[in-house]
Amino acid sequence: MARLVGLIALLLLALPATAQDRKEVDLALVLAIDISGSIDPDEARLQRQGYVEAFRDPVIVKAILGGNHGRIAVAYFEWSDSWIQKLLVDWTLLDSEAAIAAFTNRLADAPISISRRTSISGAIRYAIPMYGRIPYEAERKVLDISGDGSNNDGGLVTDMRRDALKERIIINGLPIMNGRPNPFGFPAEDDLDQYYLHCVTGGPRSFVEVARSFEDFPRAIRKKLLQEVADIGPLNDFDIGDLGAARDGVELAQSGGARRAVKADEDYTRFVRPEYELGCDVGERRSRDFWQRRFGVTPD
Repeated sequence: MARLVGLIALLLLALPATAQDRKEVDLALVLAIDISGSIDPDEARLQRQGYVEAFRDPVIVKAILGGNHGRIAVAYFEWSDSWIQKLLVDWTLLDSEAAIAAFTNRLADAPISISRRTSISGAIRYAIPMYGRIPYEAERKVLDISGDGSNNDGGLVTDMRRDALKERIIINGLPIMNGRPNPFGFPAEDDLDQYYLHCVTGGPRSFVEVARSFEDFPRAIRKKLLQEVADIGPLNDFDIGDLGAARDGVELAQSGGARRAVKADEDYTRFVRPEYELGCDVGERRSRDFWQRRFGVTPD
């Protein structure tokens, strides 16, 4: 009998880990950051520093450690063209102040790079399988996309959004609206907040938080992270202390059923806004028109 018990124990140890064996986390958060050609190296550093400062903020740290399980999992990658995504930090467990500090130090030390096109669809496509290989069991799955332009490369963003929502991944957006042409002369997109709202974000309590410039980005990402980590929904008159009064983008938050419980089998593809009046392929059309008008060519 003792030999049989010992053999069973060895067989159990040899079995692959199941969902029941994995540590539970309050949130699986993927941060996807735009490094397309419209962002110069200084702006890329401002973006990176914004995330570093946010994760060092005591309010954010308290929110991370104050959930049901007292921990979240986070991953961080940068994206540009349809097939260019750079994973800077893979899934990392944030379950203590020391772990959070180590994560932010890794971000701060990673090199800055810039690429060319803007493929939000490519970023979503890259992120979806990340949730399939996460070594933790997450109560919520959130993809946080920040960028300064609409999709102009790869597949349609709405197709990839649908695929993500089918996997019960909530997509939130942080459009950066700096009001200036990019280095190639492409004009600023004054409707980028609405584009993100209607074409990029989706899922229960999904929302858009607007950064009015790259200098405003640290404020916006701190506020956005607090909403995501604490799962408090859109901030309105909520007192967030030294994060400042809630503003910019709150009016863009999902309102339908914002605080009702989401059923385990609920279809996340239902949680999208009405079709965008300009069309969710507006970025592709604007890009083709610009390059044809300016240089007489159509981008590859």
